[in-house]
Amino acid sequence: MSAGPRPGGRAPVEGAVTLGIDVGGTKILGIALDGAGRVRAQAKAATPRWIPPEPTADHGGEVVVDAVGGVADELLAALGSEASAVARVGVGVPGLVDGAGVLRYAPNLPGGEGLDVVGRLAERLGPRRVVVGNDATCAGLGEWTMGAASGATDAVIVTLGTGIGGGLVVGGKVAGGAHGFAGEIGHMVVDPSGPSCPCGKRGCWERFASGSGLGRLAREAAHAGRLDAVLRRRGGDPEAVRAEDVTSAAAAGDAGARVVLDELGWWLALGLANLANILDPSVFVLGGGLSGSLALVLEPVRTAFDSLVEGGRGRPEVTICLAALGERAGAVGAGLLAAGGDRALGLTA
Repeated sequence: MSAGPRPGGRAPVEGAVTLGIDVGGTKILGIALDGAGRVRAQAKAATPRWIPPEPTADHGGEVVVDAVGGVADELLAALGSEASAVARVGVGVPGLVDGAGVLRYAPNLPGGEGLDVVGRLAERLGPRRVVVGNDATCAGLGEWTMGAASGATDAVIVTLGTGIGGGLVVGGKVAGGAHGFAGEIGHMVVDPSGPSCPCGKRGCWERFASGSGLGRLAREAAHAGRLDAVLRRRGGDPEAVRAEDVTSAAAAGDAGARVVLDELGWWLALGLANLANILDPSVFVLGGGLSGSLALVLEPVRTAFDSLVEGGRGRPEVTICLAALGERAGAVGAGLLAAGGDRALGLTA
């Protein structure tokens, strides 16, 4: 499959500076985006880990809201005198977000389920309009508007981080689905007997092809004696091996680490082939928190994809490329969402 962004594209949404904030499983990344698509400021914070002691309607998701609000405050401070003109804030959160901005289900954000993100943030940020959507849908909006999927009428943006999310462009529109839940591609079951997933099922795609999936593959390889050099650097404890250990070792030429990344590439290609069979996109864009390591697996992904997709090389070419916006894709898309992209997705706030 060919590499690189597609030509053409859509112009950024014009208007005043907006804030775009992407809430991930481990970090919150925010940007201030102007009407020309320029990033004017950036801020980052760790995602709070809060697990409620017992089921309750008031589950304490305010710790996440406070962290998002802190990132927004930092961005506004960086804008200085321009901060008073910021009237809109877009936020992307992982999980099932309804049209009112309530997080209905969030397996990779403990303590987030049932959180009224729009309501809580509206209280926190004052008179500014808050728009909330799924984080991967925001990334899809960003890459389709300003990045590697620009010019495509049918594309899938795959965000690889703690889990896997998807932004779907179908027929020249970002698809939200009947309830705004479209794009939960990480929870395709690819192995019913596979490892358990935080969503409650077994063998979800993200258990094999995400950052946490790579960590699991790495620990299995360490237990099997296939990552001796990595294991020595981790004090001989296979359970201490992490995804970043494998990617750094592979970049340095470690053969065992390369084998693990090839395995990750196969699992990633399997999911892409399933999506291609269903959606027939012209381009897959790979991004998210794992984007810094994806260059190491692109060739294995392309090779395996051709062998797994229906029709193989008999199909028209499908581009598989890296996100042009990198880890900022979700935050940029959230900023675009606030600037008016929510109307295209049918969201209300």
